[in-house]
Amino acid sequence: MIHEMSLRPEPFGKIESGAKTIELRLYDSKRQKIRIGDTIIFTSTKDESRKIEATVRNLYIFDSFAELFRSLPLLKCGYTDETAKDASPSDMNKYYSKGLQKKYKAVGIEIEVKA
Repeated sequence: MIHEMSLRPEPFGKIESGAKTIELRLYDSKRQKIRIGDTIIFTSTKDESRKIEATVRNLYIFDSFAELFRSLPLLKCGYTDETAKDASPSDMNKYYSKGLQKKYKAVGIEIEVKA
């Protein structure tokens, strides 16, 4: 199955360069349809002609972003050595309201960019 997701320029660039191999999302009804082996097409929000095709390698489902942040290697989630020390589940508040975060679980989608 093919899924489509938009990404802001910074995470898009990190996936494109291989620096980010785990995409963090709410485990909402759209993400609950994703299976290992599926394809995700990421589109840059800055330039919709820029796309990355990736294969889902694993799904890490957690009850909350707090649990996700404690469990996953943040360097694979787009953080750097400098930013990982200050990483917090509250970082996700800029993407998802607290209400949505309470309603849904959190998922780390491990991907491999297709050559």
